[in-house]
Amino acid sequence: MTDDFANLTLSRKQQKLLDTSVAIRGHPPGRIDFLHTVQCQCGIPYKNPGDGVLEWDRKQGHASLRIEAGSAIDPRTGDFVRLGLPYGEKPRLVLIHLATEAVRTGSPVVDVEESMTAFARSLGLETNGQQLRALKDQLARLAAATVRMGIVEEGRAIQVNTQFVSAFDLWFPKQHDQRVLWPSTVRLSQEYFQTLGQHAVPLDHRAVAALASSSMALDVYVWLAQRLHRVPTGKPQFVDWNSLHEQFGQGFARIRDFRRRFLQTLNHVVSAYPTAKISGDDRGLTLSHSPPPVPPKHQKVL
Repeated sequence: MTDDFANLTLSRKQQKLLDTSVAIRGHPPGRIDFLHTVQCQCGIPYKNPGDGVLEWDRKQGHASLRIEAGSAIDPRTGDFVRLGLPYGEKPRLVLIHLATEAVRTGSPVVDVEESMTAFARSLGLETNGQQLRALKDQLARLAAATVRMGIVEEGRAIQVNTQFVSAFDLWFPKQHDQRVLWPSTVRLSQEYFQTLGQHAVPLDHRAVAALASSSMALDVYVWLAQRLHRVPTGKPQFVDWNSLHEQFGQGFARIRDFRRRFLQTLNHVVSAYPTAKISGDDRGLTLSHSPPPVPPKHQKVL
């Protein structure tokens, strides 16, 4: 799988999205995922920003996010190893998985060695070889990273300086040519776990699986999931292309190039979120009140 739908064969892409759209229209979700509301508004890098880049800042509306790369001890040498910043679709999937498991179990401790494999299978990812190694590599980067999340509400700034993960058991690969470090069990930090309990956004797992190969599609989906149902009925909200480019336009120097790709991606997202009410023109997008992707009566962990 790649990070860009354009690299997938057309028939495969269309069929998966069509099947997902039909299923979502016809049946309530059999499984619900979750993600912190700040992470629904502020994404992480689409691509590797480089080994020398140690901080990543994003801001959208009243929410701000900073991620600082961390280090982990290599159990083979006892030395700290810089792991770099998380990037791509994989850490987005890992964050969804960790949040979902924490909400489902009511515990900040997640046994990722077992549950991550099952989660990967449910997304259609391979559970051996390159895909699983990449997933575990991004999990290690997230586990070592320091996170600063902030929300401005009613003139007050609420900031949490923490880590997604406060402790983890680090195992090293059995094969000598595998240099990926990954945790088998992680404990979410108390600050993150507590704010997650108050700010977890329900997501339809079928939509997450259908969009799992694209960072931008995942970002747009979770953004709409937390945004559209809060738009006042009868009072649509307008978002111009400059604002959308600032939020989602990583790697696009020209807004017109970004707009073309964004609209293509939005079509995929709306297929997986068929009740989303959105219209667009040369100025930007108009968001209208829409049901959340998981109806309130189904917003329980299944």
